[in-house]
Amino acid sequence: MYDKTIYIVGDSTVEDGRAPFFGWGGQLARLLPDSIRVVNGAKSGRSSKSFRDEGLFDPICREIRARDLLLIQFGHNDEKDDAARHTDPDDTFPESLSLYMDAAESAGATPVLITSVSRCFFTDDGSLMYTHGEYPRAVRELARLRGAPLIDLHAATRALLIRLGAEESKSLFVNVEPGEYPELPDGWHDKTHFNMHGAQTVAELAASALRDLKLI
Repeated sequence: MYDKTIYIVGDSTVEDGRAPFFGWGGQLARLLPDSIRVVNGAKSGRSSKSFRDEGLFDPICREIRARDLLLIQFGHNDEKDDAARHTDPDDTFPESLSLYMDAAESAGATPVLITSVSRCFFTDDGSLMYTHGEYPRAVRELARLRGAPLIDLHAATRALLIRLGAEESKSLFVNVEPGEYPELPDGWHDKTHFNMHGAQTVAELAASALRDLKLI
């Protein structure tokens, strides 16, 4: 019998994934007490809008209960230009996130807002680029306005990448050579999606934040 369930909604950086691509949500359960169940509903390519529009949030809405947690990390795909996914950080993005929060709170659960993880884009002078625009700011402001718990993974992963530097940071992301994976015959060098090491590392940041917030 579980004491509580942690539900997760998000995109490819959060979903369970499969080799060589992994999200941090799929690695969270191993860092938590056995009394906590993790249900990771995150799915690649989805924004806060399209995740709901496609009905992917519906099963969670039916199951979530009092004392459960809902971890909400969107932004990577809300930035896209297509109408099916795009939201604006000044209005439709926080409005969309609020719908997830409202659903959790109406069930007696606790919504936890999470900023998007940083991408690994370094400039020639070694500086790490900001690639998420105003979306992390919008999440922080919504958490403040709603009095909701916030896990600032954007700040945490940005600090980690800066500490590691451009070359060592590559060890967290999918970088495979030609022939390593049949489905990637030409190899793949990614600055957004984690390998297993990266997913585990970011999951540790998330678990630490949950403990600091006294949510686990």
